[in-house]
Amino acid sequence: MAHIDIYLSPLSPYSYLAGTRAAEIAESHDAQITYKPLDVMGLFSRTGGTPPKDRHPSRQAYRLQELRRQSARTGLPLNQKPMFWPTNPAPACYALISAQKAGGGDLAGLVAALGRAVWAEEKDIAEAEVIRAALEANGFDPDLADKGMLSAAEEYVRNLEDAVSAGVFGVPFYIVDGSERFWGQDRLDDLDLHLSGKL
Repeated sequence: MAHIDIYLSPLSPYSYLAGTRAAEIAESHDAQITYKPLDVMGLFSRTGGTPPKDRHPSRQAYRLQELRRQSARTGLPLNQKPMFWPTNPAPACYALISAQKAGGGDLAGLVAALGRAVWAEEKDIAEAEVIRAALEANGFDPDLADKGMLSAAEEYVRNLEDAVSAGVFGVPFYIVDGSERFWGQDRLDDLDLHLSGKL
C-alpha cells in the first residue's frame, strides 16, 4: 500500500485549491495519507523561497492571474486578497494535527474547510471559534481546538524539519513512499498517474 505525505498550509491558496482531490486519488488507489501542516514562511526562509509580498511585481501580478485561472479550473471560489491573510496559521494547524491523531472525522474535509475559511469566507483561522466550527462541521470534537496543544506544537515544528530533510520547498507538496515528489495542486494528475503505475 502506497503512503503519501502531504505537506501543506492553510495560508497557501494552492493548498486550498487542491480541495479534497488528493484524498480522492489516494482512496482510488488504496493509498494512505499523512497530513503534515507546517510553517510555510519558515519553509521559504529555509529553502530559498521568497514570501509573496517580497516578490518582484511581475511575479506578484502573474500569481494573481494564475490564482484566477486555477480557481476557475477547480470551481473553487477564491478571493485573491483575503481579509485575514496573512494570519497566524499555527492554531488551525495544531487542530489539524490533533484531529489526525484523534480520528473519527473527515480529515480531508477539515483541511479543505480551513483553506476555504481563509480564501473564500473571509474568516480568521487564528480565531478559536473558526477552528471549532471547521472541526465540528467535519465530524470532529470541536474541543480538539484546545486539546493537545503542546504535542501538536512540537509536531508542527517537526513537520518543518521533516519537510526540509525530504526536499520540500513549497506547498502543497506530495511525497509518495518517501521518494517520489510532486509539488503543487497542478501536479495531482501526475500523482494519480504515478499511483496507477503509468509514470
